[in-house]
Formats: sequence, C-alpha cells, structure tokens
Amino acid sequence: MIDLNFPKYNFRFKNSQNKIAVFDELRKKFIILTPEEWVRQNCVQFLMKEKEFPKSLINVEKQLKLGKLTKRYDAVVYNSDGSIHLIVECKAPHIKITQNVFDQIAQYNMTLDADYLMVTNGLSHYYCKMDYEAGQYQFLPEIPAYKQA
Repeated sequence: MIDLNFPKYNFRFKNSQNKIAVFDELRKKFIILTPEEWVRQNCVQFLMKEKEFPKSLINVEKQLKLGKLTKRYDAVVYNSDGSIHLIVECKAPHIKITQNVFDQIAQYNMTLDADYLMVTNGLSHYYCKMDYEAGQYQFLPEIPAYKQA
C-alpha cells in the first residue's frame, strides 16, 4: 500500500485467499486490504493515537438508513453521552475529494447530527465543524483532540 499523509502505524497483516488482509482493532478481525480500507485503518489509528479518542467510542462500517436507502458509514466517533461527535468519510487515495464527497457525508449527517465531519483520501484531509443554528459548516485546520465531558 502507498504511504499516506498520516503518521506511521504498526499493523498486522496476513495472506487470506491470495489477498492481503489487515487486522482491524475495532472489529477484532482481519479485513481484506483495499485502498479505501488502508485509508480507514490509518484514519482510525490517527483518531486513537494522535487525537486520543477512546477505542470504545469509535465505530466503523455500520449500516445507516437514509429514507429508503441503506448506506454504510466509514467511521463514527461518539460522545460519552451517545450522541455523535464525528463522522468520517474515507476514500481511496486515487479518489479526488469533490463536492460529491461532501454531499455524501452531509447526507449521512442529516440522520446522524454530528458535531464534526472529516473527509479524507489518506493524502488530503478536510475537517468541518457543524453550525446547526446557521445551517452551515465551517472548515477547520484540524479536528480537535478528545476531551472528556
């Protein structure tokens, strides 16, 4: 896999049916290593190690109902009260971050009501803070680190 714009982390790999799999600490199992999964794994490590979010507050690859559609979010970080602190949308490194990607995470957020949004392809990262009263979001230079309530 290519180097991403995250610090270097240690991962466990194995060969599974002639494909490389990476151990997912959160799901506690090996996952086939696709380019998007590589970004997700690095992003989760970044959230735990650099931003100090407890592993117990992070959830990955869960289904989400959007009207009649069923989608899957890449990662969500919860607040200790169960509300959603951060939604993360991961794309493979070769995918450009476009307005469509922001529209996708905004659509997820209409259901989830997160405080923050993060969009990354592993090379470029975008962070936003939601302002529900004004009906907009503001870009941030980085996502704030975890702080206990």
